[in-house]
Amino acid sequence: MDARINAALTSILSQFKSGDIPETVAYSMFPTANDIPSANWSLLNRTLMFIGGTSDARGFRQWTEAGRYVKKGEKARIFILVPFFKKRQEEETEEEARFLTGFGVKAVFAYEQTEGQELAYRQIEVPDLPLMEKAKEWGIGVKAVPGNYRYLGYYSAGRKEIALASQEEAVFFHELAHAAHAKVKGRLRPGQDPFQEIVAELSAQALCRMVGKEAKNTLGNSYRYIEGYAEKAGMSPLTACMRVLSEVEQVLGLILAPSA
Repeated sequence: MDARINAALTSILSQFKSGDIPETVAYSMFPTANDIPSANWSLLNRTLMFIGGTSDARGFRQWTEAGRYVKKGEKARIFILVPFFKKRQEEETEEEARFLTGFGVKAVFAYEQTEGQELAYRQIEVPDLPLMEKAKEWGIGVKAVPGNYRYLGYYSAGRKEIALASQEEAVFFHELAHAAHAKVKGRLRPGQDPFQEIVAELSAQALCRMVGKEAKNTLGNSYRYIEGYAEKAGMSPLTACMRVLSEVEQVLGLILAPSA
């Protein structure tokens, strides 16, 4: 096996071993700008890209066509898998068919390895949200990203990053609560754990009220969000909320604590 293919697959297997693969796959599914190459990549290659520490990776020529250039001295650190096909004539139908013969690798460069013209999707501005200074204090970057009605934001502990596809305070507070919960617990469980999601959503709604934002337009969605995860845990929303209340208190205390 090609050493680069082996390295790519090993990086994914290491995510399974550490328990981080559900989180990595989830973030790899997060919507990206439709006009970037990785929007059409397979889930495997998007996962490799995210493991490589970026949400936009392209080949040397693709970056040049986008008005950006790989910085001098940078070397490709992400290798995606490219299928090889051959055509053959089908005797029964007399039509040409493609069949897979194997895989190769293609070197791509992360956005962070390039410079030049700024891309339109990266010019989305993060609004001036309450408690933004807490994320900064914890060394967490906050960026705006494209999204849709199903994906509003995420927090990546490994990348120390909050991505927002909404300007709603409640969305930012939800992701900030995940960051605080990770500090309280030491480490969050991989994937969409029901109790972790309920802690984050309950904390977000509490923070909205504490900073004078009642978030009336998101309250119904918030209840349905909690209700859905409570159902997965086999509990009523009230019982699930009561179960995590002490952790919510710790999360809120950490977020609202005066800066050191």
